[in-house]
Amino acid sequence: MSSIPDIAYTVAVWAAPILFAITLHEAAHGWVANKLGDPTAKKLGRITINPIKHIDPVGTVAVPLFLAMISPFVMGWAKPVPVEPRYFKSPLLDMALVAVAGPVSNFIMACIWAMLIKLAYLSMETSQLLAFLIEMGKNGIIINIVLMVLNLLPIPPLDGGRVVAGVLPPNIALPFMRLERFGMVIILLLLVSGILGKILWPIVMHFVNIVSVIFGL
Repeated sequence: MSSIPDIAYTVAVWAAPILFAITLHEAAHGWVANKLGDPTAKKLGRITINPIKHIDPVGTVAVPLFLAMISPFVMGWAKPVPVEPRYFKSPLLDMALVAVAGPVSNFIMACIWAMLIKLAYLSMETSQLLAFLIEMGKNGIIINIVLMVLNLLPIPPLDGGRVVAGVLPPNIALPFMRLERFGMVIILLLLVSGILGKILWPIVMHFVNIVSVIFGL
């Protein structure tokens, strides 16, 4: 059983990576939606890196930190950014662009964490603080790649489901999106059964290795 200091350390090295990963993921959705003509997220103050605007107490805090303590597979969610397709010129295609913005933002953040780790290594310093920051950076890479890969699964309401709907003919896309009501149930069943981790973890590690190679980690 983990001691209180061990639990506190785990929370400390995961908190910032999780908050930034989930917050910027949602903000990216809102930013792209606004650029495509939908001002809903902007009016509600959701195009911001202020985590308070995006936090879901269960999905952003409790679930990720609990998983971080018991499993190598960490996931979470924030309050969804509201999007109104009626503002878009091409609703299905524009929804796909809004959807893919989240995973793209996660890949960019993974690269930023990798750059910070590289700078820490180049400093040639050795201290507990630097070791802490390097571990936090590694967690930042992992959580962002996990969110990227997870959200690209072609299951509504995940981003991947919306991307698939955006490229399908409308007569197929609309029935496909009706699966959204069952999407989270499917995902939770896959997670609890262990199937989700077995499917995603090799893909996650592949992208983690790509980021590591790019930045020479």
